[in-house]
Amino acid sequence: MTGPEERPPVIAGRPSVDIIIPHYLQRDMLERCLGSLALTDYPGMGIIVIDNGGFLAGLDALVAAYPAARLYRLGENRGYAGGCNEGLKHSRAEFVVFMNDDTVVRDPLWLNHLVDEALCHPGAAAFQPKLLSMKRVVGPRRMFDYAGAAGGMIDRLGYPYCLGRTITGSETDRGQYDAPRSIFWASGAAMFARREAIEGVGGFDEDFFMHMEEIDLAWRLLLAGWSVRSAPAAEVFHEGGASLGEGSPEKIYFNHRNNMLMLLKNRSTGGLFRILPLRYLLEFAAVLYYLPHAPEGRRKAAAVFRAMRDAFLQLPLTLRKRRHVQSSRKVGERVVFSGMPFFQLLRR
Repeated sequence: MTGPEERPPVIAGRPSVDIIIPHYLQRDMLERCLGSLALTDYPGMGIIVIDNGGFLAGLDALVAAYPAARLYRLGENRGYAGGCNEGLKHSRAEFVVFMNDDTVVRDPLWLNHLVDEALCHPGAAAFQPKLLSMKRVVGPRRMFDYAGAAGGMIDRLGYPYCLGRTITGSETDRGQYDAPRSIFWASGAAMFARREAIEGVGGFDEDFFMHMEEIDLAWRLLLAGWSVRSAPAAEVFHEGGASLGEGSPEKIYFNHRNNMLMLLKNRSTGGLFRILPLRYLLEFAAVLYYLPHAPEGRRKAAAVFRAMRDAFLQLPLTLRKRRHVQSSRKVGERVVFSGMPFFQLLRR
C-alpha cells in the first residue's frame, strides 16, 4: 500500500487533496460514493477509506478497484470523529475533504470549485459545498439536504441551524444561496478543509463519537482566528439517515449530549453563565414535549435525561478541554456569533 509520505504536496500545478471517508458496514453506499468520485476531474486527488471496525469481506477488493484509493482499518468503531482523525493521520495533502459514504458527486469539477474558493480565501479553514438531498427530488426541483443545506449557523443559546433548512424540512434550491458567504460551521457530510488548520486545533473531538462534532470543530477554528465559508459552486448530494434514523432516541441522545458538551467547551465564561439556566429549562421542556407521545415518546424523553446525565458525568474531562480552548482563543465572542438568532428565525 502506498504510504502518505510518498504523495507530493502539489500535483500538476494544483494543491493535493485527500478525500477522507469513514465507513461502517454500508458497502453499497461506499461503492456508489467511490464510483461517483472516480469521475472527478482533478489531478491531485487521493481517497482514504477508514474501515471503522466493520471488517466487511471484500472491502479490500472494492477499494483496490479505485487506483486513487487507500484503505486503513480500525480495530473498533470510533465513530465519525475517530474515523476522520485516523484518516487525517494518513494524509499529507494540503487540503482534505471529510465525506460521508452516503454522498455522491455529479459534477466532475466539484473539487476544482472548492480548491478555487480556498485559494481565494487563505484565512478560511473550512468550506461547505451546497448540500442537496438525494431523496427529495421532484422533477426539476432540487431540495437542500437537511444535514447541512447551504451552510451551518448557530444562535447564542447554542442551537445550530442551516441556511436553506426550515423547522420541518428543507427549502427548494432556487439559487437563493449561490453567493459564497461566511458561515459558522460546515457539515461533516462534505467538509473541505485545510489539513494544517484542522490539525492545529486538535482535529475532531472523539468523545462526541457522532453528531455535532463538526460544529465543535468549526467553533474551535473560529476561536483560533480562522473563518468558515460556504462554496455553493460545488455540489454534493447526500442521502442522509444512514447511521441513525431521524428522530431515533439514540440520535436525540447524541444531539442533546454533544450540544451541551460543545457549549461547555467553547462558550465564553460570561456567556455560559447567562445561557445555562435557560438551556436547562429548555432541556426539561423537551422532555415534557416527548412524554405524551407514548410509547416512543418515553424513550425519547429518557434519551434527553440520559444525555444531560452523561454530560454532567463528563464535566471534569470537559472542563479540562475548556481550559485549553479558552486559553488559546484569539477572537472574542462577538466575532464568532454573526448569524441570526434561531428564535428570530422562528418568528419570520
